[in-house]
Amino acid sequence: MDVAQRLWRLFEPVHGVPYFSPASSAVWEDAGLKGYWRAYFAGRAAPLGPVEAAPVVGAFFSFSPAMVSTVVPAIWTHLSTKDALAVRLDAARAALEPHLGALGADELTELAGLLRSVVERLPVAGRVLGAANAALPWPDDPLGTVWQATTALREHRGDGHIAALVTAGLDGPESLVWRVGRGGTDRAFYQRIRGWTDDEWDAAAERLRSRGWLDPAGAPTPAARTAAEDLEAITDRAARSAWDELGPAATERVAALLTPLARAAAEALIWPSPTGVPDPRTATPA
Repeated sequence: MDVAQRLWRLFEPVHGVPYFSPASSAVWEDAGLKGYWRAYFAGRAAPLGPVEAAPVVGAFFSFSPAMVSTVVPAIWTHLSTKDALAVRLDAARAALEPHLGALGADELTELAGLLRSVVERLPVAGRVLGAANAALPWPDDPLGTVWQATTALREHRGDGHIAALVTAGLDGPESLVWRVGRGGTDRAFYQRIRGWTDDEWDAAAERLRSRGWLDPAGAPTPAARTAAEDLEAITDRAARSAWDELGPAATERVAALLTPLARAAAEALIWPSPTGVPDPRTATPA
């Protein structure tokens, strides 16, 4: 397995816990921001600054413009981006603290140092969300540093994945229809959490059928499966350089430290994951 794929399977669950944890939701509500999507868009978009909807539509890719526009930019009248960054870090700490039994204090500090060194090696040209997160000041505690590093790594990889999707000629709804066709989470779920209408979804499916990537029943064709493998390989290659610079021994140490934390964090997530990451509790160990 590619090193970038292996590490993504471990840092993605750690990054994702704050978006699903009741403890995290409570932190956002205490800051005056009620409603899941307000917290989600505020947390992920805050590194970009108080932007209008258009940059978020571009950076988030699979969300419908209509859905984004219901939250952005109005969200910045409720919470400044500076405050949103502080709240999301507090929310991450609250979400992850119950899972720290998987690591000792010394191991957490070691992991924080290793992940920070990886983020500081990231090539960020062309990676808008990755660059914005990598440029943030580092927290002064190991737990905050671990979460911020996994988030920068996740957004960096996500930027590369979107570039691969665009290069493959896919748009936001097409990428979701294609994913559902290959198994996992169903159509109704993705339409609800990404905001695409029935007409938009059906039109995307028809475009994929015309391309030869879906059969009449909506199942992926062999050409589509090959394209999916190629796209994932491109995403891995685009995310690999920082791990190559870190070196094999240090990378293996990151994997060893992240594995128990990822498996503990998985208890708070929903499966199958909307991001497509395999469950670290059942996937082949890194």
